[in-house]
Amino acid sequence: MRLSIPTPTTSVVAIGPLTIHFYAICIIAGVACALWLGNRRFLKFAPDSTGVVSDVAVVAIPAGVIGGRLYHVLTTPEKYFAGNGNFLDIFRIWEGGLGIWGAIFLGTVGAYFSYQRLRSRRELPSFLVFADALAPGILIAQAIGRWGNWFNGELFGRPLKAAWALEIPEYLRPNGFQQYSTFHPTFLYESIWCLLLAISLLAISRRLAPGAIFTLYVALYSFGRFFIEGLRIDFAHSIGGLRLNQYVALFITVSALVALTHLLKRKR
Repeated sequence: MRLSIPTPTTSVVAIGPLTIHFYAICIIAGVACALWLGNRRFLKFAPDSTGVVSDVAVVAIPAGVIGGRLYHVLTTPEKYFAGNGNFLDIFRIWEGGLGIWGAIFLGTVGAYFSYQRLRSRRELPSFLVFADALAPGILIAQAIGRWGNWFNGELFGRPLKAAWALEIPEYLRPNGFQQYSTFHPTFLYESIWCLLLAISLLAISRRLAPGAIFTLYVALYSFGRFFIEGLRIDFAHSIGGLRLNQYVALFITVSALVALTHLLKRKR
């Protein structure tokens, strides 16, 4: 029998009247790790900054969730506003559908204003230092959060016959792929990519200008996501043979590299 990664048979667990979604557990576990690591790193830069990371998180995390959901809704409006769509499904985030770039953008905006408010009251380093401290932890959070897609049986790639292929039950296979049973586990590829980037950024974090670590995170994650996105077969708007998210990833990669060049030149 050929080896493969099975898709979990359930994505929820009921405890009395409470229903717990494994997708949500993965997101929460990732956020907890990001806060723990980010706080440890930031305290090294600013020893008198106890409580800053958690205070900023109160604003940044909800902003990131809202931003991620808005990006998903705006790029796939037919799921919610077309004839067969249901507007109320916008609020069912436990079923998946958080666009990472929307989460990064609005989460960063929320973090910036929250941090600047705290900085006006106490002596703290620049926001670029704060962002650098959190970047590796954010990558770890993404790595853990991607396993929520595994529990939901979603966002897999093209058919694949290999020991690491993901087995997808027939009712979850998209139209035109019912005859295939195993697919690229793109959730696993992205999880591994995020972990490798986190380790790399932790290794070089003290050698670069303020803001460079966060900018590198954005650039390198987007670079890898461009190729991972190209493997996926879930519905997405495409232009010229590339998915919309691939164009976004390419644009953000180039923009982040330009910003990184500026930061490094400024340090010199």
